[in-house]
Amino acid sequence: MEKPRQTYQGGLCEPPIYEGSRIKHAWRRDFPHLEVKGVRPTVVYIHGNGNKARKETLKSEWDMALFGTDMGAHSIMAYWAALRYPEPLPDAAFDEIEHVEAIGPEGQEGVEPTGIDPTELLAETLAEVDGARTRAPAEVVEAAEGPGDVADESAGLDAWLLRMAYTAEAVVAGEESAGLEVLPLPRAARIATFRALLKITFKDVYAYFFGGFGEPMRAVLREALTAAPDPVVVISHSLGTIIAYDVLREAAFTAREIPLFVTAGSPLGVTEVQDLVVHDLEVPAGVAAWRNIADSRDLVALDPTLRPEYAPKERCADFLVVNDSANHHGIREYLSSRPVQESVRGLFA
Repeated sequence: MEKPRQTYQGGLCEPPIYEGSRIKHAWRRDFPHLEVKGVRPTVVYIHGNGNKARKETLKSEWDMALFGTDMGAHSIMAYWAALRYPEPLPDAAFDEIEHVEAIGPEGQEGVEPTGIDPTELLAETLAEVDGARTRAPAEVVEAAEGPGDVADESAGLDAWLLRMAYTAEAVVAGEESAGLEVLPLPRAARIATFRALLKITFKDVYAYFFGGFGEPMRAVLREALTAAPDPVVVISHSLGTIIAYDVLREAAFTAREIPLFVTAGSPLGVTEVQDLVVHDLEVPAGVAAWRNIADSRDLVALDPTLRPEYAPKERCADFLVVNDSANHHGIREYLSSRPVQESVRGLFA
């Protein structure tokens, strides 16, 4: 039986080719300036929004999705979830945003939402953010970044949440009107899934930029990168792509040998996020090649193209793929996509 094909860069491609020599040829074709020196890299992962399973379980799941085996000491997980969530998820749950119960607009389990009201979702999410701030330890509140009025500075993120919500409505309507025979979930469950994704994403991104968690999250990645010998491949997802970008742009990492930087489901193309990152928009100096992967239905990656904004353009490439997880944001689906498999395995061939 012929394997299903994936879409990327606007067209169809054949299933992933795992033979080392052919992947290495494709890798050198795409990035002819990059030399593969024959030294096996260390892969540093940094995860995205929401609570996760234990660090060891999460790393193993990423390894299996990308390599089909546990990479042992050749991969490291920069695990910041413990900063935001007091207890990890059970191992079987893996990732909070992939396991969402249908919760209605009033937060009552079993009440099936019939739609996504963007203004209601914004008000509801901001109220939860305010409640979290009042319950936060004093040291976290004191560490909140930005000397100005947080409400004024975070207004851009409010606009981003509204745009994500309107896009969610369009995705649900579009999938239904397309007459697809098999949808990932019934309408009510898909709406609940999108609502949960938007709320979790907004609250964690808000905490990074305005809640005092930015520096602690960056410190987690710095520690992982410091522990990894060169060359290093950095693979990031969702909020993890923002953290990775901010850290890799720091002076301490400009001399590191980073043959590949992967961002999956990244909001780094979103204007409201670009206005808040720590450094100007450039490909990090130590990064030889940057591959950005997104599904056009991924609400977190509203603008799936980074290449126009991050110079030099020849070191950055955007790929559109099909991510058929329930919310089109799942990390395992991104790691299994051909542009990620091809580029990473090319360095290990």
